[in-house]
Amino acid sequence: MSVVSDLISHFSNLQALLRDLSYLVLMITVGLLVYVGIADFRTYRIRNKTVLLLGALAILYAFLSGRWVWLHWDFAFAGAMFAIQLIAYSRGALGGGDVKLLTVSFLWTGIDCALVFAIGLLVFSLIHIFAGKLRIISLPQQNGRTRMAYAPSISAALIVVFLSGCLAPIR
Repeated sequence: MSVVSDLISHFSNLQALLRDLSYLVLMITVGLLVYVGIADFRTYRIRNKTVLLLGALAILYAFLSGRWVWLHWDFAFAGAMFAIQLIAYSRGALGGGDVKLLTVSFLWTGIDCALVFAIGLLVFSLIHIFAGKLRIISLPQQNGRTRMAYAPSISAALIVVFLSGCLAPIR
């Protein structure tokens, strides 16, 4: 009987370790999101390496948190959202970096947490726009159009998803 109880104990310890590691991945991701938000706000550029790292962290988190069972659906949802975003990109409403960052954000949220993300994105985008209208921040003009860095709003909305507990580990 002690062999069975030892196995159960080791399995429970492994689950706790994986859960703790998943929280570490979330903390690293929050730091990276803050970085990409600030960088885009200053330079209007989102580096491909950063987006790839955020995608890799999403996959790692899915495996550590037990959410890997829905990962194929998360990829399908992110792919569908990417296709929809291409319309906005083709009309000049979104930059290429914004499309990539939004796509990886939808990989993180999946369909289950997409509403929380969308509401957060709306709120933070409106705050950004109002701050520009009140001249608290500058919204530069280019070719007669106002430019806006979306990464700060995207990053803040994804952090809200993390804080909401929507993506909590399953174990």
